[in-house]
Amino acid sequence: MAPKTEDFELIAPDLGDTDKIELVRWNFRLGQQIKIGEEVCELVTDKASFPMESPINGVLSRIDREKGSIIKKGEVLGMIRREVSE
Repeated sequence: MAPKTEDFELIAPDLGDTDKIELVRWNFRLGQQIKIGEEVCELVTDKASFPMESPINGVLSRIDREKGSIIKKGEVLGMIRREVSE
């Protein structure tokens, strides 16, 4: 029987009063293990750089927005999948 999994969406946060948020870097490739607190990707506005940390342990299972994409608050950037106990 395959292990039960749970998906967690990486959602662009509210970075204040800005119209332009750029996803400048993914620090992991699809299928790579990620630990809580590790910087998954980096977002940049005209005012500052914001690392986006993983809230869970898991595997980067999907990338919805590529490096260089201009994004908006609330957009799904990708997904982390983790195994869960039954």
